Amino acid sequence: LCVKRSLEMIIGILGILKAGGAYVPLDPEYPQERLIFILEDSQVKLILTQEKLVESIPQHQASIICLDTEWEKITQEKTSNPESGAKPDNLTYIIYTSGSTGQPKGVLVNHSHVVRLFAATDPWYHFNSQDVWTLFHSYAFDFSVWEIWGALLYGGRLVIVPYLISRSPELFWELLCQEKVTILNQTPTAFRSLIQVEKAPPNPPCTGGLGGRGTKDDLKLRLVIFGGEALEINGLQPWFERYGDQHPQLVNMYGITETTVHVTYRPLSMADLGSTASVIGRPIPDNQVYILDQYLQPVPLGVTGQMYVGGAGVTRGYLNRRELTEERFIPSPFSPSKLYKTGDLARYLSKGELEYLGRIDNQVKIRGFRIELGEIEALLAQYSAIWESVVVVREDTPGDKCLVGYVVPQRSITLTIEEIRQFLKAKLPEYMIPNTFVILEALPLNSNSKVDRRALPSPEQIHRSLADNFVAPCTPIEEILALIWAEVLGIEQVGIHDNFFELGGDSIRGIQVIAKARKMSFNLSLSQLLQHQTIQELASLVSQELNPLPTQNTEKFSLISEN
Repeated sequence: LCVKRSLEMIIGILGILKAGGAYVPLDPEYPQERLIFILEDSQVKLILTQEKLVESIPQHQASIICLDTEWEKITQEKTSNPESGAKPDNLTYIIYTSGSTGQPKGVLVNHSHVVRLFAATDPWYHFNSQDVWTLFHSYAFDFSVWEIWGALLYGGRLVIVPYLISRSPELFWELLCQEKVTILNQTPTAFRSLIQVEKAPPNPPCTGGLGGRGTKDDLKLRLVIFGGEALEINGLQPWFERYGDQHPQLVNMYGITETTVHVTYRPLSMADLGSTASVIGRPIPDNQVYILDQYLQPVPLGVTGQMYVGGAGVTRGYLNRRELTEERFIPSPFSPSKLYKTGDLARYLSKGELEYLGRIDNQVKIRGFRIELGEIEALLAQYSAIWESVVVVREDTPGDKCLVGYVVPQRSITLTIEEIRQFLKAKLPEYMIPNTFVILEALPLNSNSKVDRRALPSPEQIHRSLADNFVAPCTPIEEILALIWAEVLGIEQVGIHDNFFELGGDSIRGIQVIAKARKMSFNLSLSQLLQHQTIQELASLVSQELNPLPTQNTEKFSLISEN
């Protein structure tokens, strides 16, 4: 199925399932390389699409039906309601998720997996025909399965959000108010953008046709459900202050495509504010979550281990990836069934709830130290001046791994990198403080509304973009120091007002700078570099060392007054 967000999308899905088939979403917004791989891997026999997209579909061997232009042929078919013939264990969709090898992997999901998801969660949510949902996410992201069938299985209304509106928090807020949406599903990152819009002063009515931003009274939400990525609870404080924690009810759900969208459930309240823990709650009733050690033995309460999921939500496995399926979908040591090995770290808390602690592969090793990136991100989330942040490992220079923190300040707050560094310095050892910080207006999102880590700019890109403020070295001392910095930091040019640490410097690189400076007979210390972080300030120190102020000679005088 390769269509834009439209009525044809839902018609296509229903038609495929009614015919007893399974759908493979080919989001036209995805890169060509990814679409080529999915077509080759899935070997689909038929593509339902729209005429304007035919030319953009990569080369394939499948037959094509254009849902928007071939109705004359379609209407010649029988109009009676055909028997589907689909059984609970038949395949319903194949959704491709990112793989650690760089190639996506197709997850095989049955009808029974989806139907039981709603049967298991119905006692909590009480979805009904009066509910209004949004299809906000790409239909190639499994959050869409929850959005589509949460509306249709209960006779509710589904608002298909146009792509450009899904990328504009202002327009999406207007849509929520205008369409009187009651059930909203968001990644935490996307919802934080909505909070920013809601906090901002109202704008004049827009010319896009939605009629201007709605007010608090226009909002009809009864449920906001988070999923897709870890939730930083303190980012919800502005929302709770304005709306409380009951209307709407906010819920955090943890899930994975391989275990059919959602695994756990946790209602949120204002009492959770101030916590740095990412609590994901309890398993859905027909799922089991085990925290196991490397020997597949349960760990004690409060001890960190890897999360394994069992129960009715565990899917078939991966298409054409038998070895990977056997590696991730393992025989359960507790029952005659399968467990899915999530690769996520967690622990059970004293009240029986789960705390999510990040990915196993999010633990990195730099200069011999093991570092959990999630720990740094959790501390940054505590800083009141920071709206959102992410920490990654970059290796822009081969063999030189470094931590980079990307930070979005709170609205109307001017935040300096030195302030961020000093905040972390009081809480973390030196080796866990990012080498470089990049301040952004917003974090880039992918088509699934998650932070797109691959799209984060390199510190060097940011440095080049600030070239308009570049002030070249003027004196020989400034020129020598600038060359030393550029060599150590691996950048092309350094201005006299550039900050050593903002360019990617750290104490290790600082030692290298001092060593090279001393070879040039500049008598500098590391403590001086920490205090004087620009070329101009350092050059002034060196100049004073090389050219001390002349001593004024005083003429002889008598210590005894002549009088």
